[in-house]
Amino acid sequence: METELSKKLGVEHAIFGFTPFPAVAAAITRAGGFGVLGAVRYTAPDDLKRDLDWMQAHTDGKPYGLDVVMPAKKAVDGIGEAEIEAMIPAGHRAFVRDTLAKHHVPELPEGEASGWRITGWMEQVARNQLDVAFDYPIKLLANALGSPPADVIARAHAHGVLVAALAGSAKHARRHAEAGIDIVVAQGYEAGGHTGDIATMVLVPEIAEAVAPLPVLAAGGIGSGEQIAAGLALGAQGVWLGSLWLTTTEADLHSRALTAKLLAAGSGDTVRSRALTGKPARQLRTEWTDAWDDPAGPGALPMPLQGLLVAEAVSRIQKYEVQPLLGTPVGQIVGRMNAERPVRAVFDELTAGFERAVDRINRIAGRAPAGGPEGGPRPT
Repeated sequence: METELSKKLGVEHAIFGFTPFPAVAAAITRAGGFGVLGAVRYTAPDDLKRDLDWMQAHTDGKPYGLDVVMPAKKAVDGIGEAEIEAMIPAGHRAFVRDTLAKHHVPELPEGEASGWRITGWMEQVARNQLDVAFDYPIKLLANALGSPPADVIARAHAHGVLVAALAGSAKHARRHAEAGIDIVVAQGYEAGGHTGDIATMVLVPEIAEAVAPLPVLAAGGIGSGEQIAAGLALGAQGVWLGSLWLTTTEADLHSRALTAKLLAAGSGDTVRSRALTGKPARQLRTEWTDAWDDPAGPGALPMPLQGLLVAEAVSRIQKYEVQPLLGTPVGQIVGRMNAERPVRAVFDELTAGFERAVDRINRIAGRAPAGGPEGGPRPT
């Protein structure tokens, strides 16, 4: 699965694996792909430094990258987290309290702070992350919410780091190209987390044509080698996979109940909801998402207010594994995630599926299969 882009980055397979877990990102890189560590949860620079130190020690000198969240449009600017929290309406706070009480969700123990707060999309937090990251030999900086600011792109390029940006439409992709980014991730409707409303099969060739010759990565609903082959056939130079790694043995969800829900879920058990962050994000459908999407409710607040509002509630739901409310961002590919396996085993399955797809197309086209007519060397 080598492409021009994978060769440029020095990886064996053009599989870019996004994950919030350092152990998963490192395993992806060691398996011959390109691990991309999600930085959104690192509100303390020292925590990111600790995990990048760990990545350095566990990637065998192979390349990896970092994903930050810097919104293209600022809901608030020039004020701190406390001032932003003060903007949250009392009615929304009451709605959170009532929803948790309805499901008998216990309070956190006295003195225990809520878990990771979703503040990494605040620009200054992301800039602090970059102050740490550029001290490491990262090869790619990805931004999940549009093109990074011009000075960030320039800073990355000065460090020899390629810049990628996710796009949900050809129009957005053209803006990225004009901003000077190096790689466009064409993320379809099927993807987990923040996503648009155009399906991957339609989106990838549109974006590949719109930004040529910039390399494009296909994302959204991809979880098999056959789907990787389809993405490359549509004009991509690789694939961007995120949800697929959530049920690997290296992932650290801190919840067996959540892992069980992911393994049991079908492809129709997700929903695009603003419940988590204030922007449409695909996640497991739960009674929590239903409550926020109910027209009778107050509706989600814009980013970053919604994330700050629900941070403690999400921590309580996860800590006590309250089944009706327990969820996570995940794409429609969750229907294929029906067993826990090491990252290496996932890669073995992806490469085998890719070979099957290439052989199938070769047979349809009247060419010899990948292994040759007698199972010998691959024809050139």
